[in-house]
Amino acid sequence: MTKIGQFIYPWGSGHYSRMMHLDYHLRDILGDAEFHYCSSDHVYEKLVDRFGHTDTIHNICMPLPVDGSFGPSIMLSMANLLIPMRDKPPLVKQISDYLKKEGALYNAQKFDLVINDGDIGSNILADRRCIPSMFVTNQFRPKLYMSRLPLVPSLGFLAKQISRASKIIVADSPPPYTICEYNLNFTDDIMSKVEYVGHFITPSRSLQPTDLGRLIRGEDFGYWMRTGNTSTNEITGKRYEEAFATESFRNEKRIISHASSDTPRRVLGRDGRTYTIPEALDKSIDWIQIDIGFLTEDEKDEVLNWCRYAVVNGSHTVLGEILGGKSKPIIGMPVYDEHTNQIRWAQERKLGILANNTKQLLAAIRRIRDEYSEFEGSLADFAGHFVGDGARNAAVIAAQMLDNK
Repeated sequence: MTKIGQFIYPWGSGHYSRMMHLDYHLRDILGDAEFHYCSSDHVYEKLVDRFGHTDTIHNICMPLPVDGSFGPSIMLSMANLLIPMRDKPPLVKQISDYLKKEGALYNAQKFDLVINDGDIGSNILADRRCIPSMFVTNQFRPKLYMSRLPLVPSLGFLAKQISRASKIIVADSPPPYTICEYNLNFTDDIMSKVEYVGHFITPSRSLQPTDLGRLIRGEDFGYWMRTGNTSTNEITGKRYEEAFATESFRNEKRIISHASSDTPRRVLGRDGRTYTIPEALDKSIDWIQIDIGFLTEDEKDEVLNWCRYAVVNGSHTVLGEILGGKSKPIIGMPVYDEHTNQIRWAQERKLGILANNTKQLLAAIRRIRDEYSEFEGSLADFAGHFVGDGARNAAVIAAQMLDNK
């Protein structure tokens, strides 16, 4: 039986989301193949929730940066190279243990094909064992700004390791409609390996409206999205709260997805009282803010269909879904240089606006409202060239690689 190894890097949720979209199509195309999944932390927990405790789900600790107050901390991560940091053993030991465990998994399973989304170590192991491999990514050598210049040598090293893959799968539309263009910068010598397959997004569905959908239908509101690991989520939330506290937001309706299971669902009315969603719907409450820990897929579809604009941190998966899938303008408040690059790309094409602080955020909302028809025109053109079936396209490439093995 054909064995497929899928290795998912557990930084944020984008890697997991992409691989689960791909997994669906792999199962459809490859039929009775045996699928193995490897990750750690919250992604491992999601895999267990999805597939159960089986011998095809592997928990191997993958080295992660050390969180700071504003994304990963360069200084703390560099210090962690040789000394323990925040319950993390030295990075040298982390990498050694991780490669040994992944190597043992390779030896035990003897994969026919390996698919890596962000997992560099697995890419190296596949190359050493001459196993066909795909590396799914939206980064290669991203442009860095002054605050991140110390990362240049490490990015060069990572790019070299990504180049070991048999195929480099870019989860984005082909040029010149590539949102992650400024994060790629491929060298000429590897272009024969690169495939622009399109975004891995969930198509819109025609479903019965949810209570949330009935409450927001026809309203003029912004969708404020918090995503990512703990530090990314927290700094994004603080920025949002600063904006909500200004006088300009007295009448600006918003829905906030907190990406946190600790956040209760509540509707804040203009009367200052809080309600559940069913209560607000039943009483026709004039609401100003709706807080939700996690939107269901159906609710997210409804929110994106009805929102006027979306405020995001600029992660690649989210931008593809909103700009290409829903044709809604974004306001991007970046945390990483990767985000900044993608938001700048969108801003240059009048698909959204970059905002680094509350003042710029408020100005961005005013501009989008004032120039909405122009943004709609740019978004319509972009959507006309948007490729959203990247997961299926990547699965077809995987099948071809197996046939050619």
